[in-house]
Amino acid sequence: MTPHLPDPISYQSDLAVIAQRYKGAGNVGMQVLNLVGGQAENLLEKLPDSVKDRLEETTEKALMAALRAAQTSRGVVPDQKSWLNTALTTAMGAVGGVGGLPSALAELPVTTTVLLRAIQGIAAEHGFDPQDPEIAKECLTVFASAGPLEKDDGVDMAFLSARLTLTGATVHGIIARVAPRLSAVLGQKLAAQAVPVIGAAAGAATNYAYTSYYQEMAHVHFSMLALAKQTGRSRAALLEELKFELQKS
Repeated sequence: MTPHLPDPISYQSDLAVIAQRYKGAGNVGMQVLNLVGGQAENLLEKLPDSVKDRLEETTEKALMAALRAAQTSRGVVPDQKSWLNTALTTAMGAVGGVGGLPSALAELPVTTTVLLRAIQGIAAEHGFDPQDPEIAKECLTVFASAGPLEKDDGVDMAFLSARLTLTGATVHGIIARVAPRLSAVLGQKLAAQAVPVIGAAAGAATNYAYTSYYQEMAHVHFSMLALAKQTGRSRAALLEELKFELQKS
């Protein structure tokens, strides 16, 4: 029997919704830059060399800890609403920013865990099982997007199209590939939290922006995956259509 494919009109409307989410994700970081009074590319320069040198290693460890904690907690703590995840990480960012860089570093793996749980919840919302090893890797790849303070939309598109060669890759391999991108993103967050006097406010603002951004990108990622599954079209073909949709709007 020939599988039923979605109505083309509905299918195009789905792409339009995905395009709006994609565009909205890129607009959540400006409040942070306004707060700290700088450009995103200059934030990393404010970090001590000792922190910058270990940032990628710290990020890899945070991702591994987040993956273990997020997977373990799924049978105990239910997925939360997006607004609640955002409220939780915003509060944690404020606490992390109070003590400057030391407390921000201590808060980083906790926030990463909440972000990953939020991404897993969105995967489940779109009909995927986060306990499935392939979906677990898909969840991690969401962290390969550019970040809320980054203006290079092409990096986000690359994350959607390349998928970091998921087939056959181990979770450790995915983390090793995601970590360099995420370490640069989290470095901006740490630098914002380390700003004297306004560290707590910057911590709250950055976590609000990061949680909003990654939840939106997770919706984009898993909406595209679900649409590919429903229509039988390849991700590459859908991505080209998404690019066209973005150019229209």
